[in-house]
Amino acid sequence: MFGFRREKYARIRVGEYVFIKKGISRFDLRDPYHVAITLSWPQFLLALLSLYLAVNVIFATLYSAMPGSITYARPGNFIDAFFFSFETLATVGYGEMYPHGLYGHIISSAEIVCGLAFTAILTGLTFVRFSRPRAKFVFPDNLVVTKQNGVPTLMVRVGNGRAGVLGDAHAKLNVLLSETTTEGQSFRRAHEMKLQRAHIPVFPLTWTIMHTMEEGSPLYGFDAKRFMAADARIFFALEARDPSLSTTVHDLRSYAPDMVKFGMRYADAVSTAPDGTPIADMNLISAIEPDEGTPVPLVGWAEADEVAVEEA
Repeated sequence: MFGFRREKYARIRVGEYVFIKKGISRFDLRDPYHVAITLSWPQFLLALLSLYLAVNVIFATLYSAMPGSITYARPGNFIDAFFFSFETLATVGYGEMYPHGLYGHIISSAEIVCGLAFTAILTGLTFVRFSRPRAKFVFPDNLVVTKQNGVPTLMVRVGNGRAGVLGDAHAKLNVLLSETTTEGQSFRRAHEMKLQRAHIPVFPLTWTIMHTMEEGSPLYGFDAKRFMAADARIFFALEARDPSLSTTVHDLRSYAPDMVKFGMRYADAVSTAPDGTPIADMNLISAIEPDEGTPVPLVGWAEADEVAVEEA
């Protein structure tokens, strides 16, 4: 149909939150490096295999276009031309078949150059994908709202999933709220939430990040019903220094309104061995229980270590 144009869009996921951007393409072939890096491993391997087969089919077709350009290849046999192309592109060259004539040598020389470039690019992309630092934070399935000193407090507990100790950890909490202006216009606004402690120098086991829902907080006066009405979505960003990689790792999670549990608290995830050694069970990071007025363990082992560092 005349005038028809396929609209470009990209579907983006941040945790449980999914949104769509129009007017852009998720895979922009003008930026092949970014495409290759952002693909998942199955997508990357499938794209690699598809490209490799396509290149071999093109060169096999060029060989077949001139019969006799490959010595000992059966006349008109595309399979022979394809496997000869495959071996040439990989710079293997078993010797049973070899190029013949000026045309055959020109095509095979061009394919060898393509094979060298292909191998170099593939090696570089594979190295980059393997060497990218990845965070290994253990995030909870739900956030909780419980009282601390009589004030409702939003809490999120996170664990260090690495076998070693992370350092210089920074946390940020933002909430995305649906609001209406006095003119009746609806819009979405992100509010940064002030944390009781947004940074710790040592992060060995777990860390509970807290935001007091007092006056001045974007969540002041919120309950579960109001959370749902405002479609309040919490975005939790965390970064830390990984000494073993000598770089900073970071990650981001989002939480939908129904993932914020009021009147609940996190169950203990850290216990003590008979010899006094702290034991953190990362399988319990998401464990929650009703808050029945008992004291909530607000100071985790990460905070305890920080106090020890400061005292030292």
